Amino acid sequence: MKNISKKLLLVAVILATIIILSIKKEKPGNLIPGNLTCEFVTDPSVLDVSNPRFSWINEALNNSQNEKQKAYEISVASSLNNLNSEISDVWQTNKQRSDKSTLVRYDGKPLESMKTYYWRVRTWDKNGNPSQWSSPASFHTGILNKDEWKAKWIGAPWQGEERIAEGALPSRAPIFRKSFNITRPFKNVEAYVTGLGYFELYANGQKVSDDVLVPNQTNYGKREGLENKGIPVKDEFKDYRVMYLCYDISELVSMGKNALGITLGNGFYNSMINWVMPYGSPRTLAQIQVNYEDGSVEQVVTDTTWKVKEGPIMADGIYYGEEYDARQEIKDWAEADCDETEWLQAVERKAPEGRLVAQTSPSDKVKETHQAVDFKENIENKKYVYSIDFGEEISGWVKLKDINAKEGDVIEIKYKSESPNGKNIYTANGSGNENYSTHFTWYVFRNVEIISDSQLSNDNICAEAVYTDVDVNSEFECSNKLFNEINKIWRRSQTDNMHGGVASDCPHRERSAYTGDGQVSCITVMNNFDVASFYNKWIQDMNEAQNLKTGYVPNAAPWQPGCGGGVAWGAAINIMPYEFYVQYGDKDMIANNYDAMKGYIRYLQNFITEDKTLFAKSPSKESPLYWMNLGDWCPAYKMPSDELVHTFFLWRCADYTSKSASIVGNNEEAAYYSKLADETKEAFHKKFYDVENKTYGAYGANIFALVIGVPEEYKTDVIESLKNDIKANNGHLDTGIFGTQFFFETLAKNGLVEEAYQALNKRDFPSFGYWISQGATTTWEQWDGGNSRNHPMFGGSLNYLYRDIAGMNADPSNPGYKHIIFKPQPPKELTYAKYSKITPYGKAGIDWKKEDNQMEITVTIPVGTTASLYLPNSKGEFKNRPDYKLGSGTYTIEHEMK
Repeated sequence: MKNISKKLLLVAVILATIIILSIKKEKPGNLIPGNLTCEFVTDPSVLDVSNPRFSWINEALNNSQNEKQKAYEISVASSLNNLNSEISDVWQTNKQRSDKSTLVRYDGKPLESMKTYYWRVRTWDKNGNPSQWSSPASFHTGILNKDEWKAKWIGAPWQGEERIAEGALPSRAPIFRKSFNITRPFKNVEAYVTGLGYFELYANGQKVSDDVLVPNQTNYGKREGLENKGIPVKDEFKDYRVMYLCYDISELVSMGKNALGITLGNGFYNSMINWVMPYGSPRTLAQIQVNYEDGSVEQVVTDTTWKVKEGPIMADGIYYGEEYDARQEIKDWAEADCDETEWLQAVERKAPEGRLVAQTSPSDKVKETHQAVDFKENIENKKYVYSIDFGEEISGWVKLKDINAKEGDVIEIKYKSESPNGKNIYTANGSGNENYSTHFTWYVFRNVEIISDSQLSNDNICAEAVYTDVDVNSEFECSNKLFNEINKIWRRSQTDNMHGGVASDCPHRERSAYTGDGQVSCITVMNNFDVASFYNKWIQDMNEAQNLKTGYVPNAAPWQPGCGGGVAWGAAINIMPYEFYVQYGDKDMIANNYDAMKGYIRYLQNFITEDKTLFAKSPSKESPLYWMNLGDWCPAYKMPSDELVHTFFLWRCADYTSKSASIVGNNEEAAYYSKLADETKEAFHKKFYDVENKTYGAYGANIFALVIGVPEEYKTDVIESLKNDIKANNGHLDTGIFGTQFFFETLAKNGLVEEAYQALNKRDFPSFGYWISQGATTTWEQWDGGNSRNHPMFGGSLNYLYRDIAGMNADPSNPGYKHIIFKPQPPKELTYAKYSKITPYGKAGIDWKKEDNQMEITVTIPVGTTASLYLPNSKGEFKNRPDYKLGSGTYTIEHEMK
């Protein structure tokens, strides 16, 4: 028996050795995981979610085809050293057999406040071979428990609690300072800080970040009398938020004496113009944490021990502009040795009603620098007058560089635009090599006039484009140069309108976060920019602006009382979460907004007619207000009936809510909203189809009908009627903002491929080309050039370039580009088109070339995804099934269009 036992033990040892050796000799995998993000952000500097989600992108070595992820392993640790150990100290998933590489939810130890965590991932390829561990990524937690906030809100004693009075001029911007000691060796120092409306934080004389115009804009709190100003919306929003940021200032401080400085601007918190309403005087909150090497912690917090003084910003306001007097600068105001003799004590301020939340959405930054393309100098009334052209319209400011002027010399910058811009005046201190750019507002301009007491040169001046820090993550190009230019000017208009984590209607006159403008263009934005964290924030703004009792969603979020709109504006809460889900595959977006979607439909149902159409009459049927019940807007000629447009959006909201109910697993409610959508669709056709004239009407009515789905028995007649409408307008569109969104794609999908192409190719009124022919470098509000000439809303129609001409589409049934649908529709005049974007799985794209009826099509499909390729015939038509079903990789296919 002993011999048998020894033999069995020997066999077991040999088998174990073989297994260990086989593991050690496991072939290297074919995948390289990279582009690690946490909650859509690369190395977020502050998060306040308990279970953040991780994503990564796999790339295949040598771009091999049909590669996929079979498994993953995530490691999360409290330090880089612990991350590199065999088992991490915070969370180790071990090998998980799954192809999931997006939004994998953290499920480890409870995260601690104010701490940096490190993570990495490795993946197994289709053959079961592991990759190397990825490069490490990180995320930093904010203050997770409100009781951990020890700081107090503080302000300047000369300002009081009250908001700026209507017609009053802004007062001088306050600067705050605080000296503190670091008594022993430290690991790091972090500042958790906010300021309303805007703040800048300094440590030992240096600005701690390249962020500008922070924090991002929200409904900060209650505003007394809100419903009595402009459009009567009650201040009964679902929630209010104030965002704070976190900055690691370890490299700006040292052992011994240090100092912090904060400058405050009015921002939207304290700006007054007839269509906005302020909240209160500027105030700030800061909590600085010193983490010592011995494990102890010390905090420096805002309270009444801070000192405050009037700073060199003599006046500032979002709409007012900025006046800066460099003679009032205190050079060492944010340094340790500043003389505080003449400084006042800060006073405690009331905390806004808004919850303190970490800002995970991107901040505004200086994104581009533009040099003058034309610079002219004249002398008028003993002053130097400069006329400067920067080549294209941007939002931002002029930067003065290395100015040599006498003390008291004034430089006035006048920003030229068809819409109002605030003032910008700089007074020099005579110190030599002075530098200045605006702190707490932005301007919109291509041309400026500078009137100066001092002579300037082109080298002293540049323009800085300022907008929310979103990057272009796509490329479109085709053989039609006009189409490329249209896409370019829309992109410029879109970025010009992105400030404070929202997209505005126009960046100069109103600067308001209109929900209707947001929903009509959101897909185009997502098809051009990396905007997942941007929309996460803005859609939450819309959700929180809803009235819980009524379900009403206002025309702008954050709300300002001058924002007109109607059914299609509030519909953003139904449309944008669903479109976000299609683009990014994020079910949480649906789950978090599903109740809000239902609430808005509940609001709309108050206005359903006996015919089961929708004709909104808010705030009440007895006294409807025009600016709360718009239909379409900014038409080329006329608008379709409001009732028709309202009914269309009731159908669309019900349809999207039904789909969303299915996504969250509520089949009963999915059936309810599907039935509502079907009933609304039937009522639409019954009420608005003109049997005698075989049409729903011009100006977008036929377009809306075809989007809903026209009954087969008169679909041919409706398409013919639409075709005749276009002919009657010499091949032009005739639509407002919502009709235009669907115009080109609806034509292309209904056999009018050439008509769609030619309508976009026009250079006379009404068309994008008409704007460009007049020198536009941005898209405009009106087809005739009226009102604002910087409005991105008509860009909602440009998905036609990417989804139809180039032919790349997300698949709603496999969202986030898990499955890609390629369906190129090349018009006769085009010889090539290409479009690509970075999807949640990596770069996907299509590049086709055409000569006569011969096409060469190259498609790129990311690892872990599949694609269906449909090939067009000579009429732009497709088979009912794909011509090719493809796995990941790059493929080139020759095709004859018969």
